[in-house]
Amino acid sequence: MMIAFAPAAPAQSVDAGKPSMMRNLVPAQQVETQAARQYGQLLKEADSKQALAPDNHPEVRRLRAIARKLIPHAERFNPRAKEWRWEVNLIGSKQINAFCMPGGKIVFFTGILDQLKLTDDEVAMIMGHEIAHALWEHARERMAKSFATNIGASLLGELIGGGKYSGLFHMGGDLLTLKFSRSDETEADIVGLELAARAGYDPRAGISLWQKMAAAGKGRPLEFLSTHPSGETRIEDIQHQLPKVMPLYEAARP
Repeated sequence: MMIAFAPAAPAQSVDAGKPSMMRNLVPAQQVETQAARQYGQLLKEADSKQALAPDNHPEVRRLRAIARKLIPHAERFNPRAKEWRWEVNLIGSKQINAFCMPGGKIVFFTGILDQLKLTDDEVAMIMGHEIAHALWEHARERMAKSFATNIGASLLGELIGGGKYSGLFHMGGDLLTLKFSRSDETEADIVGLELAARAGYDPRAGISLWQKMAAAGKGRPLEFLSTHPSGETRIEDIQHQLPKVMPLYEAARP
């Protein structure tokens, strides 16, 4: 199901830096087209296994309602978000995981909802974080950096400067298994926190969320946390950002 949104503006309050210019090595439209194709394949496979939750599933309705509040604020972080065909789906799996692919393709697994007993505010923290990866085009940046290792240094400046050789880039790989760096994760935390706060979700829920994540991960590594900063570091970072985002949350409350 596509999720529509209306535009919103003023400037962001948190400082997550700027998206890497490296992403310009890779045509955004190609990445988003590949993401849409892989997303469709994932949903088809889940449906064939009767693991794709229907549109009328209570948790699907909950996720899409939260997304409808977050998405209107996405454009301030990336103007391309206005053009994206947003989708939100739920797949039955014990995995404690969720993601947003390039172009606004969101998936939650039932494991993250059921095992962590997430509140709406906590769901918004996760969804905001995953959307932030897409807005900051981390997948495109990762692919570009991989591409850059295979080209001559003499071409790199021209590639970044204007994408002159973007036609040389051949899309490949699985966007579903792409791993982000710790700096990517920190950026997504910061941007996601503001995104959720502007949508009227309590950013303090980020603290309880990562406490739950840490507890769930004891004794076994969680895929969701594989490249993430430690829970303690993340909570400290959230606490540092709270003075900036709490006013946004208070202003957004009904």
